[in-house]
Amino acid sequence: MTDKLTVDIRSEIGELESVIIHTPGAEVENMTPENAERALYSDILNLNIGLSEYSQLHGVLSKVTQTFEVRDLLQQVLELPEAREELVCNICRNENTDNIHDRLFDLSPLALSTVLIEGVLMEKDNLTKFLNKGRYELIPLHNFFFMRDSAVCLSHKVLISKMASVVRERESIIMESVFKHHPQFGIETINPAHWPQVAGVTIEGGDVIVAREDVLLVGTGSRTTSQGIDFLLDWYKQEQLSKHILVQELPLKPESFIHLDMVFTLLDHDKCMVYEPVILKPNKLQTVHIIVEYGKVISIFNEDNLLVALNKLGFELEPVICGGTADPWTQQREQWHSGANFFAVAPGKVIGYARNTYTLDELSKHGFEVIKAKSIIKGNTSISDFKRCVIAIEGSELARGGGGARCMTMPVKRRPV
Repeated sequence: MTDKLTVDIRSEIGELESVIIHTPGAEVENMTPENAERALYSDILNLNIGLSEYSQLHGVLSKVTQTFEVRDLLQQVLELPEAREELVCNICRNENTDNIHDRLFDLSPLALSTVLIEGVLMEKDNLTKFLNKGRYELIPLHNFFFMRDSAVCLSHKVLISKMASVVRERESIIMESVFKHHPQFGIETINPAHWPQVAGVTIEGGDVIVAREDVLLVGTGSRTTSQGIDFLLDWYKQEQLSKHILVQELPLKPESFIHLDMVFTLLDHDKCMVYEPVILKPNKLQTVHIIVEYGKVISIFNEDNLLVALNKLGFELEPVICGGTADPWTQQREQWHSGANFFAVAPGKVIGYARNTYTLDELSKHGFEVIKAKSIIKGNTSISDFKRCVIAIEGSELARGGGGARCMTMPVKRRPV
């Protein structure tokens, strides 16, 4: 009998104890320039190069924490008959593909887990399908290696994301099944899709940052709507919880601003990474502070910016500027390639892309030792040797997918800070 793992995320920087990832596979390669935009990409990726780079992220995480592959978790769920039937029915219903239910259900757990991620080819067995220009009955999950988006751990609960694009809805359906049915978890989830009032509700994990047990940061923009944040408010009120929710408006364009963690991430007790034009400089983007106490919203008001609001709540954060302070063009270039998107494995110990050299230089100026991922993987260096460090993974290809180390990780358990 597998011991259950207690979901516990009460900060963004606590020492990481377990994380879910997804090594990209054929689903990334099953893309053409014609369908890249529909798949939410601005270009197609080279899987071989991407896998080589991803292996550095995987290797570092395997050295420092318990690491789960979502493909393995899904296969294990599909070995349970009731969970298998529920998941297949939910996916076919959601994607209007009841015609392939039996075809899917007859597959082995391994084969089924593969096609649910990599796609189901269309059998051209009638005229309608023959004339259909599409290649797939179920399209590949091109974005699934950005594990952060489809589900979020909030303390001991899991919020299942309501994705902004229909091409990503299956990711959330799979994650709900994993957390609901896998013997390692088997926990209750919070899912906006199951609530009566869901009109306009979208919320994705890249927009949600657990700053402290009583402080939640949420971005609102192209992926997370105000209605999605209102859903969270309603849930907190129903649960009689007290929270400070800091809402940061994000630009709708360019696409590099899709989530809050593309412009702001926490690095340590007293350090954060910011994209200066959005977070610190005067602009039209609002920062809204919502206070919920025991079932009621008692106050909603504007703050000067996110750091000012956090300072009032006891966070004395020194900002590290994405792209450095010398040139706004460099800031823009490095933000575009996820230069603000860092993932903490412990306080002051973070992972980011080596390509963002100006950002790494800025981190070095703030006391972070820059370490190559290969040095950690080979055992030549240990993060325990440093008070603060940034582990630099190669990311020339991965960054073109539109996300960084935080985007590619879903932490399940951290030690208390």
